[in-house]
This record gives sequence, C-alpha cells and structure tokens, in this order.
Amino acid sequence: MFHVFAALIGLYVIGRFVPPLPVGTLWKWLIAFVILLVSQYHLVNRLFLGGMASPEVPFPVLAFGGWLFGAFILLAGFLLIRDIVSLFLWTAHKTGLIPVSIIFGYRWMLGLGMAALLLSAVGVWQAVRIPDVRRIDITLEKLPAELDGLKLVQLTDLHASRLFQATWIRAVVNRTNALNPDLIVITGDLVDGSTIDRAPDVAPLADLKARLGVFAVTGNHEYYSNYINWMKAFRRLGLNILGNEHVLIADRDRALVLAGVTDRVAANFGLPEPDIGKALSGAPGDLPVILMAHQPKGSSTYASAGVDLQLSGHTHGGQVLGIHWITQMANDGYVSGLYRVGDMQLYVSNGTGLWNGFPVRLGKPSEIAEIVLHTPARHHPEPDRQKP
Repeated sequence: MFHVFAALIGLYVIGRFVPPLPVGTLWKWLIAFVILLVSQYHLVNRLFLGGMASPEVPFPVLAFGGWLFGAFILLAGFLLIRDIVSLFLWTAHKTGLIPVSIIFGYRWMLGLGMAALLLSAVGVWQAVRIPDVRRIDITLEKLPAELDGLKLVQLTDLHASRLFQATWIRAVVNRTNALNPDLIVITGDLVDGSTIDRAPDVAPLADLKARLGVFAVTGNHEYYSNYINWMKAFRRLGLNILGNEHVLIADRDRALVLAGVTDRVAANFGLPEPDIGKALSGAPGDLPVILMAHQPKGSSTYASAGVDLQLSGHTHGGQVLGIHWITQMANDGYVSGLYRVGDMQLYVSNGTGLWNGFPVRLGKPSEIAEIVLHTPARHHPEPDRQKP
C-alpha cells in the first residue's frame, strides 16, 4: 500500500510539474519517468538492495537516493501549496488582475524544482551530521534533595545503518561520554538491519560510560530486524534492556525507579505488548518513576499509572518544519520537546539519527538530550508545551 500511495504522489507531481516545462516531448517523458522511478525508491530498495528498512549499499548511494526522494517529497508539498493558493487566486485570474503565467508558468516550475533539490541537499547534510547537545532541566516533585542535579543523557533513534555507520556512532558515543552523565538511556530504534550486517556499526555502543549504568528499550525497528538476535547482541554490548520491567537506581543513599516498556508493534510479531502494570509491579510508590517508552503514544495511560517522567523518541521531531504537523497528529499530539500529561511530564526527543528512507532534516535538528533533574525547591522550569 505504501508503494501505491507513493506512486499516486508521483503521478500528481508529474501532472502538475512536467507539462509547463519548456522542453520537448521526449524530455518531458524522460523527466516523468525519473519522477516515477524516484517515487518508487523504497520499492527498488525492497526488491534489489536488501530491503526497505536497511538497504545494504554504500553511503554515497544511500545519501544520493535519500536526496532525490527528499526532493520529490518537498516538490510534492510545494506543488500542493501552490495549488491551494491558486484556488484563492482564481477570481483574480478571471478578472485579469494577476496573469495566469504568474501562477502557472514554467518559471514557477523551474523555481520549485530547484528549491526542492537545494533544500533536500541541505536537509540530508543536517540529518547525517553529528548531533548537538540539547540541555533540558526538569523538576520532579518526588525527587529527593540528594539527587538534585542528577544528569541523564537520552539517545534515541540512532538507526545504525549504512547511512549511520561505526564512525558516526563512535562520534555520538564520544560526545555523550564527554558530558559525564550519571545515567544513559536509549529509547529505541537503535538499528536497521541484521546483527550480521550491523555488528561493526553498533560496536562503539559498548564504550558508553555512565556511573549508574546504560539502559535501553526497544523501538519498532528492532522488531523489523530480528528482535531475538538483537536482544542478545545488545546485552553483549553491555546495554541493560528493560522490557516491561523496572530497576531501582540507587545513588547517595536515595533511589528512583527506572522502568521500560516494549514497543507498540510487538504484538504484530507475537511478542509482549507494552504493559505498564507489569513494568511497575513491585516498585516502591514513594519514589520518582522515570519511564522509557519509544513512542509517545499511550502517555495518558502511563501518567495514570503513576509515572513522573516519560522519555520517548520515534517522531524524529517531525524532521521537516511544516511536515512535523502531520507527525504530531499521528502521535497523539506529541512531536518534540517537553509536555505535561496530567501529573506526568513527557519529553519527546528529536532523535539522534533517523531512518535512512527519508534522511532529511529542515528546522528539526537531531540531538543528544542532556536532561538534568531538579527538586522543586531548587528549580522551577515549566514544560514548553502542554497537551490540551
């Protein structure tokens, strides 16, 4: 169904972009063929290059394909905006106040095409660079004074692949360790591809250092890439995987609860679904609870269960300003930043990496989230967004 939808978008782009171009019929057919081929980028990957999730091709090929597909999506968006605007300007066209050529002329098509190619190139560069550190200060009502200033670093959506290889992962690990975190949490989608193909790329994760440990949960992509094998591989790397369970993080004679749930797609593979009741079973009720959940969906359930802070990823922050509204609607209204959900706070990271199928970021930068916890007496930040 995904490929059919992409083909329909391709036909729309062809119908709106190609006819006004000042070239001969043969060139128009060639341009139309290229657009339709680019629209089927993921089908080509699936049939010939190792799969949609993780095409096993060299980095330049993957980046080039991502650039073309990104330009295709941006051009489709530009054309849709142009058509919507044209509806409002139709009266002006009829009265002759605005010449038809201003809206429908070939210069518009050339301009939109060049803008899409240029912005997609910038977006790919933004997507594959080493993420900057983003600091977030969060106050937890139950946090003991002794734990004020506790520093967590959240990594998420690393998507180790031929796009994000060992060198990139190593740079992320080095930047994370340089923050000297007390605790490191990885909230899913660590990899794309098999354990055989990705083993060298994820190897640097073994060097993550935090005095209270390195913990992780699964994202939806782990289930697409042989979940069982990856769970074994992650544990060999020293990652503590929490699947519907919790641990007590003890420090300075005080403690907090760190819990993790499985991903929502697990049921599709006959594996345990997220179960917050099981995850918090036996947890002391007087301690602050931090939950790792890959997707922000279901946060109201987690808030009702007594979670104080939920850390999520999955959305990649929407990746492109404007397109992020679609991502937000698909994720219960959450896409990026800090939210309040009842008595719980929810932080949705923009992601450290992203899926190689659409490697474009514009206005939604990747991040390494440095989260500093505070007691109410010492800090009073407010979440930057609140879901109605």
